[in-house]
Amino acid sequence: MLDNMPAQTICIEDMEIGMSRYLEKIVTDRDIELFAEVSTDRNPVHMDDDYAQDTIFQGRIAHGMLTAALISAVIGEQLPGHGAVYLGQSLKFLAPVRPGDMVHTTVTVAEINYSRRRVTLECVCLVDGKPVLKGEALVLAPSAKFD
Repeated sequence: MLDNMPAQTICIEDMEIGMSRYLEKIVTDRDIELFAEVSTDRNPVHMDDDYAQDTIFQGRIAHGMLTAALISAVIGEQLPGHGAVYLGQSLKFLAPVRPGDMVHTTVTVAEINYSRRRVTLECVCLVDGKPVLKGEALVLAPSAKFD
């Protein structure tokens, strides 16, 4: 299931502090398998039920960067959207995401530097209302003046 606000481009001239966009996605076994294939990260904590049972997580978990990729999806498709260029991202992983979890990802404008077209975005991923990932992104936002 994917509950996603429509794709768009929000130019820096139209941004305001506090503006936010979100995405909701259920992380599936297939998502984990595909991420492992693309990233080549086949850590058994993600791939092997028996192995993962004996870890601190007591079961398989999704790759942390798979969850972080949901932040990238919001930035690239919604806020700012098409034309955004990632300049940096900090991440703090707070709890595991498991197959079947619904992840609610929200990106919110925290700071805007209009002259440099830089936007700082607060990023959070929640499962059952509890934070599993928090971070901050810095992006170069598209501008109506440069289209």
